[in-house]
Amino acid sequence: MARPVTDATVRKRDSERTRRDIIDIATKEFADKGYAGARVDEIAERTHTTKRMLYYYFGDKDGLYRAVLEHSYGRIRAQERRARIDESDPVTAVRQIAEITFDHHDRNPDFIRIVAGENILKGAHMNHADQVAGMGSPALDVLRPIVERGREQGVFRDDIDALDVHQAISSYCFFRVANRYTWKSLFGQNLTAPDERARQRRILGDMIVALLTTPAQP
Repeated sequence: MARPVTDATVRKRDSERTRRDIIDIATKEFADKGYAGARVDEIAERTHTTKRMLYYYFGDKDGLYRAVLEHSYGRIRAQERRARIDESDPVTAVRQIAEITFDHHDRNPDFIRIVAGENILKGAHMNHADQVAGMGSPALDVLRPIVERGREQGVFRDDIDALDVHQAISSYCFFRVANRYTWKSLFGQNLTAPDERARQRRILGDMIVALLTTPAQP
């Protein structure tokens, strides 16, 4: 039998929905204006709530920004964990991971801007985020068994580890979104154009597989 819906349950759902809505709007505000330029008053107005309510949920502007960081990283980590990846075929599996990251970054340019902004601040807020370990560890938890399986099968080289692979994937996916405007000005190529997407996605997979399977130079 289904559990009865109580007033407490309804209030909890409303509270979670309100908190989620605030984070969604705040993500856009911080992505567009950076930490310094974002205004809590404007976020409150856009979420049809009050500054006092925002502080009730997040403590202060720093707390809200850290919640945005945690949520932003949490989305890509959740996608990685949910993916059905056949680790028995490490070449196909690592290509899948690369494609998941490519798709996420391509569809979430605000994530790129949030990360870029936090790097400008030298990681000041991530260093104090409650869930900072959870922002990166799941990515390596997914990649490590794939890389290790590839080594065991003699398919992957031994001098490349999961963190190297994650860096290579992230670098490519981040660059094409973060640098798309300057790249277009310099070379006339729109990196995020729909007709470029499939080709670049394939190139990324080919690069990562080549990184892991090409013998190291003596």
